[in-house]
Amino acid sequence: MADKATDSGGEPINEQVVANRWSVLRTELNQLYSKITELEMELSEHSLVIGAIQPLDPTRKCYRMIGGVLVERTIAEVLPAVQRNKEGLQEVITRLTEALQKKKKEIADYEAKYKIKIRRGDDEIQKEGERKESSAQGVLVGPA
Repeated sequence: MADKATDSGGEPINEQVVANRWSVLRTELNQLYSKITELEMELSEHSLVIGAIQPLDPTRKCYRMIGGVLVERTIAEVLPAVQRNKEGLQEVITRLTEALQKKKKEIADYEAKYKIKIRRGDDEIQKEGERKESSAQGVLVGPA
């Protein structure tokens, strides 16, 4: 653990610094995944709302939550706004997906540069062994 490595800048880096940086990168990757999932759920909700109100009479009353306040509008006023929000969500999801791909590449490059290998814990190996044992089937035949 006290071994020193040097990065491209020539400054010495120990294993703990490399591990911490890798952990930060993985955390950022997980945050991107979470945000994309959250926005995809919102996109789905927008699609449901658009599908529900589109065939209705444009002069019909419609209620919309804006900044925590419920306001009364007509479908003709709400539908274009919801469609614009949906398009905006799609653009944000696209940008976040691109950022996710860049982050994956950055992590892969970092893992290759510092030869990072992910070790499975003893618990995982033991659970895998138990799964194999439970899946093994045999036929017992008594004396003839």
